[in-house]
Amino acid sequence: MKKLLTLLATAALAVTASAGEYPDISVSELKSAIASKKATVIDVNGSQSYKQGHIPTAVDFSAKKAELAKVLPPEKDALVVAYCGGPSCGAYAAAAKAAKELGYTNVKHLSAGISGWKEAGEKLEKAQ
Repeated sequence: MKKLLTLLATAALAVTASAGEYPDISVSELKSAIASKKATVIDVNGSQSYKQGHIPTAVDFSAKKAELAKVLPPEKDALVVAYCGGPSCGAYAAAAKAAKELGYTNVKHLSAGISGWKEAGEKLEKAQ
């Protein structure tokens, strides 16, 4: 039991540490940025989930990670937003880190994730 609690505490610290590295963006802020074509959105929920429904304009990280530099904008200060399932999901960090390693300086995290987007009543886009 003690080992389990230690493991959980360590995992919580790791998630908290990585969460602070990428500022959060709200659903309404992201919706506005998408509408004004000022955001590149990266979905980190996996290709199957992406096909079933994703935030409009989002890129499927699983399918595009090898060519991420080609799908991100040329401006390194452009807004790049990564998201996964919701507040307790840390998978977004892989895409955020990849964007940061490519030199992007305005990388954010939609901590609400796809679940928060849906809860806010926002529409999903389906892969074709």
